[in-house]
Amino acid sequence: MATDAMDKAKLEGSMATGAGTQRERVKLHGRAFYESIGSPKIVLAPMVEQSEFAWRLLTRSFLPPSQQSRILAYTPMFHSKMFGEMPKYRDSHFQPLKSTLPSPVDPYHISQLPESERHLDGNPAFDRPLTVQFCSNDPDDLLNAAKHVAPFCDAVDLNLGCPQGIAKRGNYGAFLQEDWGLISRIISKLHTELYVPVTAKMRVLETREKTLDYAKMILDAGASIITVHGRRREQKGHNTGLADWSMIRYLRENLPRKTVIFANGNILQHEDIAACLEATGADGVMSAEGNLYDPTIFAEPPPVGQEGREYWRGRDGKGGYRVDAVLRRYMDIIHRYALGQEPPKRKPLFLPSDPEEPESPPKKEEDEQDGPPRKKVKQTKADKRQQKITNPNLSPMQAHLFHMLRPLVSQHHDVRDALAKSRVGDIAAFEKVLTLVEKAVKEGLLAYEKEHADANVATPNSSELPEPTAELETIETELDPYESSLATVARCKRPWWVCQPYVRPLPKEAIEKGSMTISKKEKKRREREEAEAKAVGLEPEGRVEKERMEAGDKRAVDGSVAKVEEVEIEIPKEGVVCG
Repeated sequence: MATDAMDKAKLEGSMATGAGTQRERVKLHGRAFYESIGSPKIVLAPMVEQSEFAWRLLTRSFLPPSQQSRILAYTPMFHSKMFGEMPKYRDSHFQPLKSTLPSPVDPYHISQLPESERHLDGNPAFDRPLTVQFCSNDPDDLLNAAKHVAPFCDAVDLNLGCPQGIAKRGNYGAFLQEDWGLISRIISKLHTELYVPVTAKMRVLETREKTLDYAKMILDAGASIITVHGRRREQKGHNTGLADWSMIRYLRENLPRKTVIFANGNILQHEDIAACLEATGADGVMSAEGNLYDPTIFAEPPPVGQEGREYWRGRDGKGGYRVDAVLRRYMDIIHRYALGQEPPKRKPLFLPSDPEEPESPPKKEEDEQDGPPRKKVKQTKADKRQQKITNPNLSPMQAHLFHMLRPLVSQHHDVRDALAKSRVGDIAAFEKVLTLVEKAVKEGLLAYEKEHADANVATPNSSELPEPTAELETIETELDPYESSLATVARCKRPWWVCQPYVRPLPKEAIEKGSMTISKKEKKRREREEAEAKAVGLEPEGRVEKERMEAGDKRAVDGSVAKVEEVEIEIPKEGVVCG
């Protein structure tokens, strides 16, 4: 029976690339598959409504064109049952074709479509290699969903890492850890019957030995790659703490050398990638939250003296990409790809060395224009829903900007307020945010130059970069990073106009020693942060929506039909960390 299923998968694979052609798709496994996609060392993590096409393209854009395919990117996590059975859900989250995805899947029909029918997700010209991730607790559901995306991706990934309450209620993610038999059946079915490889993203368990047995089970079931998040299931929210790289090293040393392992956790800056590879022995390093706050994290900093207008380097030699530069790139991608139009013409980014321009009179706001006031058209809920349905690259924009601009909006409340008022699909509102950000960055750069004018020191040459201060060296060498976040803050801190990671306080810094009781001061701080998040329209722990699946017939992958009852399913939205 398994042999028949594998033969069928091979046939579908050949049809997906054109039957009888020399480009017949051969299903590879494990390291052979990994090498076939270029042996990527850097991996963009699956993030709920945050690793969509536009963000993947932005992340890749900071590498030279010849190196952009060295990033293996994951889609956001999709719900397998919803994806397989609801065209509306499927088309609102994954758009590889300009037309709707056919269902049931017809690989031969897809193989005959002209290249002009290709759209965004999984487009070989700019969105590969690509892995599509699903959460699931049913082998048939996942196989059905996976067959829809297989023609447009390199692999399908099973989420075994989501630690959130929504995953517990839905019985998926890290809450499948108690049912190894089910996990094995899910992975085995895809390995046997899907013509692209299956991979899995897991969390570490209570002990090294149990984690090793868990990884062996996943691999024995047929997973080509395992991504290991070095945190346990209970490490989330305020109790996130640090990932344990030594756990991943233990797996590397005790699994067969041919096993492909990606390490996940503690990647805050570009320098952490090499450190993680060395510490864990992993084949690749995955970044999630680090990428959300700094989408340039995978890019090498430019050499000293070659910063251009996008990269800023301070007198101390530390630097990073300017937030106005990154936001510009992001907005141009939204215009060109998500909206299919040319971006507005923009002036070069400001540099303090630019000649002074005469000040132009301030533009009148819309409600200050001459003549009778324009009637404002209120955006209805139906309009917002339609925009989300037709363009999955627009709904994450506000959340992305709040992440990326976190240090800036704490200083410039006008930017924060304008961003909070920006609505899905209102590109003019986001362009206004960009204008305010550019103005703020200009003011910041001029203030920095004025503050350091007395030093009369030019931008340093590489041989003249200052050594770290004794105080900083003490912080970085004497403090245990598992006990204090001060060393990490000192290492990562940049001016607010530069992209930089968000360093979470460690649980031991916020919780009394030997107890999980939160101090009054910490409780007030958390309440204040949650209130600030809610004030700008964000949910502190992420947003969850409920979707109703109507009763009807369900067609299984073998063609049989069964009656299903109406059910309500919770769908994680932006801000829910599922890994």
